[in-house]
Amino acid sequence: MTQSAPIKVTLIAGGVGGAKMAEGLYHLENVELSIIGNIADDEAFHGLWVSPDIDTLTYTLADVIDRQQGWGVANEGHRALDTLSKLGDDTWMSLGDRDFGLHIYRTHRRRQGDRPTHIARDIAKSFGLECEMILPTDDTVQTRVRTEAGWLSFQEYFVKERCAPEVRELHYDHIEDAHTTEEALNALAEADLIVVAPSNPLVSILPILKVPGILEAVKASKAPKIGVSPIINGGVVKGPADRMLSSLGYEASAFGVAQIYADFLDFFVIDHADEQHVTAINGLGLRTSLDTILMKTRDDKVRLAAALLAVSRVGSKKASEAQELSA
Repeated sequence: MTQSAPIKVTLIAGGVGGAKMAEGLYHLENVELSIIGNIADDEAFHGLWVSPDIDTLTYTLADVIDRQQGWGVANEGHRALDTLSKLGDDTWMSLGDRDFGLHIYRTHRRRQGDRPTHIARDIAKSFGLECEMILPTDDTVQTRVRTEAGWLSFQEYFVKERCAPEVRELHYDHIEDAHTTEEALNALAEADLIVVAPSNPLVSILPILKVPGILEAVKASKAPKIGVSPIINGGVVKGPADRMLSSLGYEASAFGVAQIYADFLDFFVIDHADEQHVTAINGLGLRTSLDTILMKTRDDKVRLAAALLAVSRVGSKKASEAQELSA
């Protein structure tokens, strides 16, 4: 029996939630996965260019991630950081020895003038990944966080300050001048399904969608678009998304996230614990699906990924039948 053509899935992702969703899709049979990852968390440390979200995706899919903390390499040493600390350097950004090796390679390639997109692709391939790791732009875009003490880089807020200050404003520096990569546009145009991961919508997803041309390409795609809520019963598994949403005037709930995505998604998957939001989310024009969306194990991730494909297939079939009846 001839196997059907693989389903082309384009995942928009950042952070640990994005990496979990990527892992589920990556381990599904007959899926050709492309990932457009967040680069607005990128920053230079010790003269090296660090790309935390892209590296977390790469390490996760290569199965070398430190699963306890959700980022970095498992069984990592910190001798380089110890030396830097002894020399008086500021070492609040914890980078492991093997992690340093990757940042040295990336920085060397960037200084040679290589496209960041090609560098990310080559790193992914060197780690044995059989998916496309795509950057939304080769330009530098950086999320800034305004707190009571003033403006911070995202890593200063997230790592150094441990997300403690109240967020009063977000800004994505240089995003209006960024140029979308052809790879990202092609992945969206050729997708059979576009998935928005259960990532922090404000600092992981919007910095991708706000790169000029990305959101327009998502809307123009004929593929079903499905998102997964990062909020379960008013809270998050990890990270500051709920507090950020509240402090910036959004509702910290599955409904609040649905409001952010309502103008381009077709389907929104929320947890059974948030069933009370179904009517309101449907009122936004989204088709809502209830599921268990907490992903603790690889089996959880693969099961949810398979459920997304099933929801999009069934929903698209019903929409097509409704159009035929109304014609």
